[in-house]
Amino acid sequence: MATWGSRGLRGSTLEEFINHTNERYMEMGLALVQKIPTPITPVKIDQASRHITLAYFDKISTVDYIGAVQGIPVCFDAKECSADTFPLQNIHEHQMDFMDRFEKQGGIAFLLIYYTGRDELYYMRYEQIRRFWERAVRGGRKSFRYEELEPDWFMNLKNGYFVPYLDFIQKDLECKD
Repeated sequence: MATWGSRGLRGSTLEEFINHTNERYMEMGLALVQKIPTPITPVKIDQASRHITLAYFDKISTVDYIGAVQGIPVCFDAKECSADTFPLQNIHEHQMDFMDRFEKQGGIAFLLIYYTGRDELYYMRYEQIRRFWERAVRGGRKSFRYEELEPDWFMNLKNGYFVPYLDFIQKDLECKD
């Protein structure tokens, strides 16, 4: 399996690396992908620091990122997992519904899962997520194991911070043909 090497995600987060990658893709004219903020309503604000100290979610969010890659709509969620078993409860039904509708409109939906204990990043195609989800709905496992993942969909971090998900979107498109 491919690993992220010695640098890994220490001192940073998967989301920060994705945000940086999205900036680079935009600068290079390859993609326009943005983080979707979770809508909240502030309840308490610390007047001195002007920071929100208590809030609630306004509505159900969709996915973490949405945009276009060379004219192809894309949406994805970033997940972290510390164990070799990924609980499907980390993916919400409304997210599955959104990704399903997104794919039916000709877009590409996927998850980027960072296995923190292994220091490995996985591109999970919507088709694979859907198989695991349907298995759980039919009464099967409510999670999937690391061993169930397809080895060809692990990615290496480039230049210590760059998440090369465009390469995997291309591969995902080729699988759909």
